[in-house]
Amino acid sequence: MNYANNQSAMNQYQQVGNQSTAAFANPHRLIQMLMEGALEKISKAKGFMKNGDIAKKGEHISWAISIIEGLRVSLDHSHGGKISENLEALYVYMNSRLTQANLNNSIEMLDEVTHLLLDIKSGWDAIPQDVIDDHAKSAAGAQPSSLAKASI
Repeated sequence: MNYANNQSAMNQYQQVGNQSTAAFANPHRLIQMLMEGALEKISKAKGFMKNGDIAKKGEHISWAISIIEGLRVSLDHSHGGKISENLEALYVYMNSRLTQANLNNSIEMLDEVTHLLLDIKSGWDAIPQDVIDDHAKSAAGAQPSSLAKASI
């Protein structure tokens, strides 16, 4: 088996692994996975940009834009208030910067979006597990543990 076949097999294995993880992930983890995916695509696009592989650079930037657009449309404005409005504006801005980075071969713009996304992700990652669990329970129709404790 040559390198290209090995790489293809590895990519297929990773894709199956990602799909299985997504199938069993809670909504919080799914958002983390989307952010991780966008960061990975931007990182790879940066490498392709440095190496002059315009087609692959464009493909990965487009993929990152699609992922960020998915994050944007998943925002719940009925519960998110000002935070969801600010995130939406930030996601729109990031996609604009990625488009400009693609057109101008700008590593600086890719880095800017990476830093913005890392800031959002660090906040998301810092959400305590009990809050995540309570949200998952309330989304499933169960009484969150914090309410159950309060009613005792």
